[in-house]
Amino acid sequence: MAYMTSQRKALYELLEKHHDESLSSDEIIELMGEKASRSAVYRNLAALKKQGLIKETMTGTSSKTVYRYVGSHECINHLHLECSKCGKTYHLDTPATNTLIKDVMQESNFQVDSSSTVLYGICETCRKRKISL
Repeated sequence: MAYMTSQRKALYELLEKHHDESLSSDEIIELMGEKASRSAVYRNLAALKKQGLIKETMTGTSSKTVYRYVGSHECINHLHLECSKCGKTYHLDTPATNTLIKDVMQESNFQVDSSSTVLYGICETCRKRKISL
């Protein structure tokens, strides 16, 4: 990993702690509190994205940009499920999923970027709360 300023390290640690969530820049700034300014958060998000430690995506149901930590080993080779209501991210690691990825690669000669692949829906907790799309 490249050299990290104290603000970048604080941001990295925050994202690592929230590895199962996709967070907007506003949510990150709020969670960072006094540890970093708004401009420092944006600058460091860009640097962490360039290093491949986070992914920047648009949410499934709105045009809001969110950031997700993908530096852990479990993110690299797994598809992800993301709840469109609460934003929680789940790693999808099943034999069927792994077979699907292998089959796509073999049949279409297409390299799947598992760390960027997200299926959107509503998690069990939100469904139990009867939160509708």
